[in-house]
Amino acid sequence: MTNKTAPFIAGSIATIVLSLLMLIKSSMGIMPNLNVIKMLAGQMNAPLFAGWIVHFVIGVIGYGVAFILLIKLFTDKRPILLGTLLGIIGWLVMMVALMPMMGHGAFAIGMEAGPKPAIATLVLHLIFGFVLGYSVCKLTANKQSE
Repeated sequence: MTNKTAPFIAGSIATIVLSLLMLIKSSMGIMPNLNVIKMLAGQMNAPLFAGWIVHFVIGVIGYGVAFILLIKLFTDKRPILLGTLLGIIGWLVMMVALMPMMGHGAFAIGMEAGPKPAIATLVLHLIFGFVLGYSVCKLTANKQSE
């Protein structure tokens, strides 16, 4: 598989894993106010299905393109490390730009749940980034494990 298609397929895999974790979190009743799909749909004044579409577009196309750019920037090409770094960057963007835009304040402080939303989304982004990088690694037959 080419290095240009692998990040998009890996983005699909990572987004599916993230989506399953989000559904498990919701089904367990953990932080019901932290429903990113509902937040995305609400921002667009659209049905939940539209929120899911945007979620997948960000995960597949947004992170796929960002991964390709990161690979070009760094000569030390460790996909798992770069994927994890990208997950952290995505989390920071969510915390300082998207959460305030959705009316929850920086680092979701307006959700009045203390640091729980920020920590939960960080964990999810770390898992997403790891799965993204690991999948790129496997798809491109890269033997690196870092």
